[in-house]
Amino acid sequence: MKFVNSFFSKGLLLMTCWFGLVSALSAEAPKSWPMFRGDPALLGVALGSLSEKPALAWKFKTEGPVKSSPAIVAGRVFFGSYDEKVRAVGLSDGKTIWEFTTTNAVESSPLVLDGTVYVGSSDAFLYALQAADGHLKWKYETGDRILGAPNWTKSPDGQTNWILVGSYDFKLHCVDAVTGKAVWVYETGNYINGSPAIGDGVTVFGGCDAILHVVTMADGKLVKNLEAGAYIAGSAAIKDGVAYFGHYENVFQAIHLKEGRVIWSYKDRAFPYFASPAMGVDRLVFGGRDKRVHCVKIADGKPLWTFATRGKVDSSPVICDGKVVVGSDDGRLYMISLADGKELWNYEIGQAISGSPAIANGYVVIGSEDGWVYAFK
Repeated sequence: MKFVNSFFSKGLLLMTCWFGLVSALSAEAPKSWPMFRGDPALLGVALGSLSEKPALAWKFKTEGPVKSSPAIVAGRVFFGSYDEKVRAVGLSDGKTIWEFTTTNAVESSPLVLDGTVYVGSSDAFLYALQAADGHLKWKYETGDRILGAPNWTKSPDGQTNWILVGSYDFKLHCVDAVTGKAVWVYETGNYINGSPAIGDGVTVFGGCDAILHVVTMADGKLVKNLEAGAYIAGSAAIKDGVAYFGHYENVFQAIHLKEGRVIWSYKDRAFPYFASPAMGVDRLVFGGRDKRVHCVKIADGKPLWTFATRGKVDSSPVICDGKVVVGSDDGRLYMISLADGKELWNYEIGQAISGSPAIANGYVVIGSEDGWVYAFK
C-alpha cells in the first residue's frame, strides 16, 4: 500500500507537468483533435463550437472499410483504412496530401504528436511517420496485430515522449517516441483491443482476459489487477482517479483505481458495451449494442436519458458544445442534445459507422464501413 500511495503522489507531479502543457496548448485545442478520444485520459470531449445543422463539406474514398477514428492537426486529417493505407488529407477540401502503405488493414486510430504520426496496423507493426510527408521514421514490431489506438506520455525525466500501444500478442508496449526502441513491455493473459488511458502516473486498460490492468507509467510494473467480470472490448476513460468502462456482460461501471472499489454499476438490457465513454461535467455518455446511446450521472451511474438508433452503437461518442456526436451501425451519424438526449440532426451514410468522430475547428470527420471518410462543417 505504501508503494501505491507513493506512486500516486509521484503521479500528481507528472500530471502537474501534463496540465501545464495542456494550458500552453489550450488556444490551439479547438483547432485540433490529435488522437483517439482527444486526449491521453480518453475523455472524448472536444472544445470549441459546433453547428446544430452541419453540412457535408467533402468525402474521401478509400478501397476498404474505415474503422480508424481520424486525427485532426494543423489543417490535416489523418486516418487508416482496411485498404492497408494511412493517409493525410486536407481538412478544408479532403484532397490527398500523402499516403503510406502498410502490409495489412489499418484499424488503429492515429496519434499525431510533435510532427509525427503514430499508428498501428494488423501487420503487427507500430509505425512512426512524418506528419509533413508520410515518410517512415521507424517501425516497431509486436507479436500480433494492433487494433487499438496509441497513446502517449512524457518520460519521468521529462526529456522525451513515450508511446503506448496494446497488441493481440497479449502485451502493452511502451516505446520511445524518437527512437522506436522498447522502454518496457507488460504482459497480460489475452488480446488487448482498446487504447490504454493515461492519468495520475498510471495507464489503465482492459482486454479479453476480463481484467482492468493498472500499470505504472514509469516502469511498466503492475499496481493492481481489477476483475471486470467479462471481456473489455473498448477503452476506459479515467478522471479523478476513477476508471469508467463497459464490458461484454452488459455492464458499464466506475471503479476507484487506488481503492480497487466498484463505485457504481449500470445495467440496462442484456446487450454488451463495446464503445468508450465521453465525459461531460456531471454526466457520462456511451453507446451499447442494444442500439441505444446512454447517458448517466458520473457520481452514481443513475440514468438520465437514452437515445434509440436502429443499429448497435459501437461508435464512441464525442461531446462538444453541449452536443453528442456518435455513429451507429444503422448507417447514420447522429447529433444529440447532451442536456436531454433529443435528436438535433442526423446524416444517413447507409453503411455501418463503428469508428469514433473527430471534432475540431468546426468540422466533424468520421469514417464508415462503406470505405468513405466524411467531413461535415
